[in-house]
Amino acid sequence: MIPIRNIYYMLAYAFQVLHEQGYKDVAAEDFRNTAELLAAILCKGVSVQIKRGLCRQYITKEEPLASPRGKLEIGESIKTQVLRKKQIVCTYDEFSVNAYTNRIIKTTMAVLLRADISKARKKEIRKLLVFFDGVDTLDAHNINWNIQYDRNNQTYRMMIELCRFVLNGLLQTTADGSTRIMDYADDMTMAKLYEKFILGYYQREHPDIRAYSPQIAWQVTDGCRTLLPTMQSDIVLSNKRAGKTLIIDAKFYTHNMQMKAPYMTQTLHSGNLYQIFTYVKNWDTAPGETVAGMLLYAKTDDAVQPDGDYQMSGNQISVKTLDMNCEFAVIAGQLDTIAERVR
Repeated sequence: MIPIRNIYYMLAYAFQVLHEQGYKDVAAEDFRNTAELLAAILCKGVSVQIKRGLCRQYITKEEPLASPRGKLEIGESIKTQVLRKKQIVCTYDEFSVNAYTNRIIKTTMAVLLRADISKARKKEIRKLLVFFDGVDTLDAHNINWNIQYDRNNQTYRMMIELCRFVLNGLLQTTADGSTRIMDYADDMTMAKLYEKFILGYYQREHPDIRAYSPQIAWQVTDGCRTLLPTMQSDIVLSNKRAGKTLIIDAKFYTHNMQMKAPYMTQTLHSGNLYQIFTYVKNWDTAPGETVAGMLLYAKTDDAVQPDGDYQMSGNQISVKTLDMNCEFAVIAGQLDTIAERVR
């Protein structure tokens, strides 16, 4: 179980904006569950955005008007018989606060009002919702997360990602179709955060090392890559000066080992091992460059944890665990030790 305090640090590195001065007072608070933490961060982000001004965008509207504007819809006007009321149906663009990003935020805050958070936090959310009076809500299960960001809505990026984390992690549908709110995030949501946290940590704390997540191209001999799946890495640490590269695949599971029949022995997850081996062997290696791979599991309570370094076809493949159930300084020390592998 990851302490709530460490989830804040994970969010802070995954969404670098949380290191800014306005969010530092959140770090000083005590939270009894993940929902409370997420609500606090979102409230802070929304408060800051309200001071800047909520994003607006042109929304196409169609309605009967007494004073025509925009495009006149004659056919629709005849069909709906609004001409009798001396009106005509018009289609026009309105520069409205009902932007899709604002609708996502309002929907998320409405979900948090039904979560297991304090009355004081709910009161804070209700105060913020006043500023979203002209904003519609969305179906929380069918939100389009493919948001295009520009200079006008760039400040929404962290809040939208946080909303995605909330709705994917806290909102669950039961077998009878009803909605249930959980006070923790599921493994799939935590797995994505775990991956982003590790990448964000290295980008911020080790600027001398290039930390990024590139796609790895298949090293085919005939140049044809049709139908081959995309190889998307989680974290790559590259130090050109030392000629070293480490490809890290972050794994967040309930159980880090697999059981093999018939004797029920525990072994490494074969699929994960094949994956990291494939990444390493298909890396476009520069002359003199040393490439290694690592499966980095979040440590669980199981008695046996993955740990080992293996030499495979000229490359080192490591399997390690990251203990997240400790003081953050200890977590940072574990990550710093891994960074030394490319120095």
